[in-house]
Amino acid sequence: MAVVALIVAGGLIFPTWTPRIKGDHSISTLGQVEINGTGHEVMIRGVDRRNPIVIFVHGGPGCSEIPYVRKYQDLLEENFTIVHYDQRGSGKSYHFFEDYSNLSTDLLVDDLLALTDYITEKLGQEKVLLIGHSYGTYIGMKAAAKAPDKFVAYIGIGQVADPVKSETDSLAYAVEQAKLAGNLKDVERLEQLRESIEKGERITPRDLIRKYGGAARLINENRDYVMGFLFAPEYNWLDVIRYFRGVSVSQDILLAEQARNNIVDAVGRLDIPCYFVMGKYDYMTSVNAAREYFDALEAPVKEFVLFDKSAHYPQFEEKERFAEWLNKTWSELAS
Repeated sequence: MAVVALIVAGGLIFPTWTPRIKGDHSISTLGQVEINGTGHEVMIRGVDRRNPIVIFVHGGPGCSEIPYVRKYQDLLEENFTIVHYDQRGSGKSYHFFEDYSNLSTDLLVDDLLALTDYITEKLGQEKVLLIGHSYGTYIGMKAAAKAPDKFVAYIGIGQVADPVKSETDSLAYAVEQAKLAGNLKDVERLEQLRESIEKGERITPRDLIRKYGGAARLINENRDYVMGFLFAPEYNWLDVIRYFRGVSVSQDILLAEQARNNIVDAVGRLDIPCYFVMGKYDYMTSVNAAREYFDALEAPVKEFVLFDKSAHYPQFEEKERFAEWLNKTWSELAS
């Protein structure tokens, strides 16, 4: 029992870090940064700190990608300086005795803009490339609209759009796949939820979207989290507790706000180049809803990019193609 207690205690408190990248100008840092009055966990990695900066805004809400993202961004680190951060109240940015009753998307947008200022000053650059993923696209779109001067361009991966349209698409997909698989209990469960989903009162159950390949097809994102929580040096077991506490605190508040304030109405124009990157089989944030939003959105340059083998995580599921696309896109932006 004493040995088990020591192992558990060690897992809870062991020091965290991110592995070093070799090179005279490389950067690989992980730690707390004070942003707008609270500590934010920030990870910065790249072969050359002079390379263009990319800030990723994670989804969820509350679902930090720091625990496992290194395995998918090695190619990106060659040509970009990659920044991930845990949003206020999420992951390692969740603080046990802090009051999160005032948590809002506007507050998270202000945090992102302040973080952008911190990063550009630290690395001696003027602007960054902003990438949002899933719910992070809601924060990213609002930040890009509020302060376009801080960003070279905006990229939305798994872009959120009209939530009712998206969830109706997800429902139709899950019902169809359940019928094809002969899983009548799943069909019955989904049909019982149809009215509330079509009214925007509920979302299509994520376990069923995952079950039928609408979340990920070429990776296992849940296994990635488990392996990251257990073995990645960026998180210890106390941080895992923080992660789940943050999810429980933030999701209901922020998803309800997102439902009340449709991003399609909130942001109808961006004054910087805009790219939507979608997996063909994404039914966490439906491709059709994202396409409708894209068609209506005004921007000086815009492109809708479809990854044919992916679902909600094209940057991970097809990481080689994504890195190639990002390199090409940056070359065009910089020319």
